[in-house]
Amino acid sequence: MAVLFVGVFALAASFVMGLMKSSGAYKEGLARAKAYPAVQEALGAPIKDGFFVTGSISTSGSSGGANLAIPISGPKGKASLCVVASESAGQWSFSTLSVEVKGSSESINLLQEKEKEPGQNVERAP
Repeated sequence: MAVLFVGVFALAASFVMGLMKSSGAYKEGLARAKAYPAVQEALGAPIKDGFFVTGSISTSGSSGGANLAIPISGPKGKASLCVVASESAGQWSFSTLSVEVKGSSESINLLQEKEKEPGQNVERAP
């Protein structure tokens, strides 16, 4: 009986993770993080997403909201991509989109940080 319970729980968790990963907020936020030079510098490339996304997504028609913490990693380290977004008329707008690098106080704000040419110092969000 315990094996059946564990199997049902794993199936339900996989279904919920699949729903979160198929959302526009997840896909767009992850794509921006993967393409952002400062994130590539901090984590290395390629950047991959982890399985256990936490948070919530709610949608109703073409509107909704998302508050997610997405584990990401690269050859140089691990981080958490923080996504807070709202959807209106099918378009996602981000109020928070940042990468918190594990093992350091480094936080990369993908919404406010100015991109710089390779080799220049990158200003980090406070």
